[in-house]
Amino acid sequence: MAELVYRPVIGAARTMFKALDLKIDTQGSEHIPRTGGAVLVSNHISYLDFIFAGLAALPQKRLVRFMAKDQVFRHKISGPLMRGMKHIPVDRKQGETAYAHALSSLRAGEIVGVFPEATISQSFTLKSFKSGAARMAQEAGVPLIPVALWGTQRVWTKGRPRSFRRSHIPVTIRVGEQVEAPGDQYAGAITRRLRDRVQELLEAAQRAYPVRPRDASDTWWVPAHLGGTAPTAHEAREADRS
Repeated sequence: MAELVYRPVIGAARTMFKALDLKIDTQGSEHIPRTGGAVLVSNHISYLDFIFAGLAALPQKRLVRFMAKDQVFRHKISGPLMRGMKHIPVDRKQGETAYAHALSSLRAGEIVGVFPEATISQSFTLKSFKSGAARMAQEAGVPLIPVALWGTQRVWTKGRPRSFRRSHIPVTIRVGEQVEAPGDQYAGAITRRLRDRVQELLEAAQRAYPVRPRDASDTWWVPAHLGGTAPTAHEAREADRS
């Protein structure tokens, strides 16, 4: 089926990233299957993560259908684009509808993208993972693909102004080996294994990141445990509750 919206949007995103002179470093795309269904699972530190995680699948000529909150689909600008790209709306009050939609897409051979932390991590560390991705993979009989993003928070994240200027920001994307989701295993155990793998990839992305903060005023995007001034995980949880 022709992708009348998705591919032009990818082209526009690439043009914008080139204009911003973003330095995108992607490794591990070969782990994404060329055919068949899979659940792509990524950490979540930016409003643009679905674009960057989707870029990781392009070398394998795959498009990712991301699960996203339904408010995005109701927006007058983003809504038509999200629907045109066949992303999957999630109404948290009726999550079973989105779950069934995602299962149908997986069984049809699509890659479905999931952010199992559910919301942006303002500490830029991994939050706990919800088990929905593992359960979907089990039911559809498809693998999980772990992905870690780093640097995307510097472009546009929660509580910070957008940086849509030519700022030469590096973005590091790491894709890991497939994590199997056997139907006879507990989804919680698979989820823990998956989270551990994303954590390993995140640490690898952070080690590979080519720049450090310019000065004390530029440490906001670095996690507290790495010497930055981002909120701690506890502080971020408290902020989410308020």
